[in-house]
Amino acid sequence: MKTMIQVDGLVKKYGSRTVVKGLDLTIEQGEVLAIIGPNGAGKSTTLDMILGLKQPDNGTIRYWCEDPMRYIGVQLQSTPFFPGFTALENMRMFAAFYGLRLKDIELFTQLQACGLGEMAKTDAARLSGGQQKRLAIAMTLLHKPKLIFLDEPTAALDPRARREVRQLVQSLAQSGTTVVFTSHDMEEVQKLASRIVMICEGSILASGTAEELLAEHGASSLEDLYSALTDRQFT
Repeated sequence: MKTMIQVDGLVKKYGSRTVVKGLDLTIEQGEVLAIIGPNGAGKSTTLDMILGLKQPDNGTIRYWCEDPMRYIGVQLQSTPFFPGFTALENMRMFAAFYGLRLKDIELFTQLQACGLGEMAKTDAARLSGGQQKRLAIAMTLLHKPKLIFLDEPTAALDPRARREVRQLVQSLAQSGTTVVFTSHDMEEVQKLASRIVMICEGSILASGTAEELLAEHGASSLEDLYSALTDRQFT
């Protein structure tokens, strides 16, 4: 298995406060990696440094290729769609941002792959929450990334919409796309992640598959494990 990203000794400080403390992390090709931890744990800062949005104060980040950002897609919790534009028109606009000249049939095919073929001519603002999440992911996939980052992909969605987005993430993984996602939903983490990394106060507390972590720490569920490890860190 090829290593896509290797992070060693990553440090980020804001004034006298160190929010990421010598963190080591690998992202392997084809895996679905869940990065979990409390708010303020350093998850977002770590991902921002990996994506080049913030500069580390120390440490190294090595990528699998010379121009990795060409092959990375990012879906934020909230994607700003163009008001008054259909799902297909939004796809066309985002394709232009990537410098892609895609035909409508190619854009439609991508919408179909994300379960939105019937909604191609619907105003994006009128789509349901789950459909908007899937549209955001569809736009993330326009440039055929090898690695995608999803920030809380099912946050604030109803159970049906959560299931639809989870199925989409699973299909991406099955197609060979490497997926990294953050979530506070331990059921989602258990269902989707092939590996879990738990970060708290800027350091990694645990890393492994759900089965490995539960066995190692004698926990009956990921939620219990999460509570036990983070409670221990804060006491």
